Amino acid sequence: MSNPVTMAIVGAGSRGNNYASGAVRTGKARVVAVAEPRLVRRKLFAEKYEVPADAVFDDWRELLDRPRIADIAVISTQDRDHVEPAVALARRGYHLLLEKPMATSETDCERIVQAAEEADVMLAVCHVLRYTPYSRVLKQIVDSGRIGDIVSVEHLEPVGWWHQAHSYVRGNWRREDESSFMLMTKSCHDLDWLAYIIGRPARRVSSFGSLYEFRKERQPEGAADRCLDCGVEATCPYSALRIYLPFLDRPEKNWPLSVVTTDRTVDGVMKALREGPYGRCVYSCDNDVVDHQVVNIEYSGGVTASFTMTAFAPGTHRKTRIFGTRGSIEGDGETIAVHDFLTGPDVVDVGEVGGSTAADGHGGGDQGIVDAFVEAVRTGDRGLILTDGRESLDSHRLVWAAERARRTGTVVTVE
Repeated sequence: MSNPVTMAIVGAGSRGNNYASGAVRTGKARVVAVAEPRLVRRKLFAEKYEVPADAVFDDWRELLDRPRIADIAVISTQDRDHVEPAVALARRGYHLLLEKPMATSETDCERIVQAAEEADVMLAVCHVLRYTPYSRVLKQIVDSGRIGDIVSVEHLEPVGWWHQAHSYVRGNWRREDESSFMLMTKSCHDLDWLAYIIGRPARRVSSFGSLYEFRKERQPEGAADRCLDCGVEATCPYSALRIYLPFLDRPEKNWPLSVVTTDRTVDGVMKALREGPYGRCVYSCDNDVVDHQVVNIEYSGGVTASFTMTAFAPGTHRKTRIFGTRGSIEGDGETIAVHDFLTGPDVVDVGEVGGSTAADGHGGGDQGIVDAFVEAVRTGDRGLILTDGRESLDSHRLVWAAERARRTGTVVTVE
């Protein structure tokens, strides 16, 4: 085997750890540097991946003080902090594996794409849904012409009640001013995936949605501002105790408990719920992102798609129905049911895919994108990357157009 591709991880949170572990798992890559401002997480990461002490930084800018020390920079900071390291490290010659969303403004997304193009480095945005075994098989069926031309699509993202509470009510993506709006932070995956499957440019979009449940006026009588003090906690599905304590009995599951505390004991979790953001009542947080949204899209040629994001469902794989001129497809992330109008029904099993959440690698998508990007850098074959910077920028622009449509109650033409 040739020398492993080298990686510098900028942001050693759950996403940075996922990509690092996927990279070293195959032996085709190794982590040689990390930049992380939080001492405990920086120390744990450096120990886990045996990062040399002189390549452990508390600020990514320290990477700029020396010659390029890795082939790839993985940008997995908080969303609002993507643009500066991405632009600077691209200019320094690092290939970029960039967590989605690219950035929190269209201007910053354009800056990243332009920097990568000018430096002639590879850029892959982590639209991991494109890289799952399920998506690969589904794309092959669609492209084979088996169901004719796609005419319309229904696509559902069941975020999951506890995932919504964890990430989008109590967590890092709860507020637009600290991150971005829900459709961008959670569902840019899905609008990108629809573009990949349908294979046509979007022309017009409309959207509706709101924050329905997680508001102060919906707080049950007798509830407190923290779950540990709450008189109705035992009957609340969003109880922090109900969500987090069971993970202590599941040591193989790192996320989401790893976000709450690094102390995986009952005392450690209880202390975090007492003092930190993840023990707050979901009806008494400072969140403002929507908890349900629908998006309707018209593509070139009159093809249409509807997308639904909802918190109020089990957190499972996405579900999709594709309607074509010669057949239809129903998929649930694990199996694909094809109904050919000539030959009748057929079920395609896509094999082992894993669970749908970040804890399970997004159905194989996390490993898939890491494998593809590492191999692209190793061989120079950019075709292994399923979406380049410009294509990702287009799908982000569709997300912004959909959000404008929701806020204005209009049909928005996609530029």
